[in-house]
Amino acid sequence: MAGEPDVGGLRIREAVRALVLDPDDRLLLVRFEFPVTGTRWALPGGGLEPGETHVEALRRELVEEVGLRDAEIGPHIWTRLHVIEFIDGRYDGQRERIHLVRTDRFEPTPALGPAELEAEYVFELRWWTLDDITGSGGTDLIFVPAALGALARDIATHGAPASPVEVSV
Repeated sequence: MAGEPDVGGLRIREAVRALVLDPDDRLLLVRFEFPVTGTRWALPGGGLEPGETHVEALRRELVEEVGLRDAEIGPHIWTRLHVIEFIDGRYDGQRERIHLVRTDRFEPTPALGPAELEAEYVFELRWWTLDDITGSGGTDLIFVPAALGALARDIATHGAPASPVEVSV
């Protein structure tokens, strides 16, 4: 992909995430607590298992992580490459495809239990308004990707882009 850093020789995990938006354009985010880098609010999703397509993996992740079943997986809107050594040392980074998922508002009820979620560094699920995210500049909150508020507002206002946008920064 143009503009992507050279990752030759790095072990990059393929992953998929969802921009989950309800009818009021609220986003469903996951609070991750990492031992070294701390708290991150990010989109639900995760790594592909052997033989899975991105859409299959996203369906599985949405059930496991947030309890969203029978989600209508929308277009691939963003791509994100994150180069950072994984805590377990197995990967040097992650390449994510982010899909738009429009849904009715629902109460997140993950299929995974608390211990399983904690093992994946997942500690909370929460609906956010676009104003919550874009107005958090004076706080310690970190959203992933960094420009999540502006990116999500653009999707809510203009719809999905004609082709995926790189959002690695």
